[in-house]
Amino acid sequence: MVTDSAQHLPTRTPGFMARIGEQVRQFICALHGHDSLMHFEQGRVSLLCSSCGYETPGWDVKTTSAQKAAAAGKPRVVRMRLVGARRIA
Repeated sequence: MVTDSAQHLPTRTPGFMARIGEQVRQFICALHGHDSLMHFEQGRVSLLCSSCGYETPGWDVKTTSAQKAAAAGKPRVVRMRLVGARRIA
């Protein structure tokens, strides 16, 4: 019989040294700037720092039906007035 022993292990909180290491990485990013990479999730895009793990609030890329209806009602072509006669300076 095969059992999955991973589900019986208790979850551990990060230790003291792990928290200190994370704070040092965040401090270095505060001095030099983040190494931002695009991070994609389902319906969401954000920037994620590869050094310290900082993630921006991001953008919601899902469009609702109200947004689609508003975009469909707007004209996409702008009509310019025709000029009847040229003026010469």
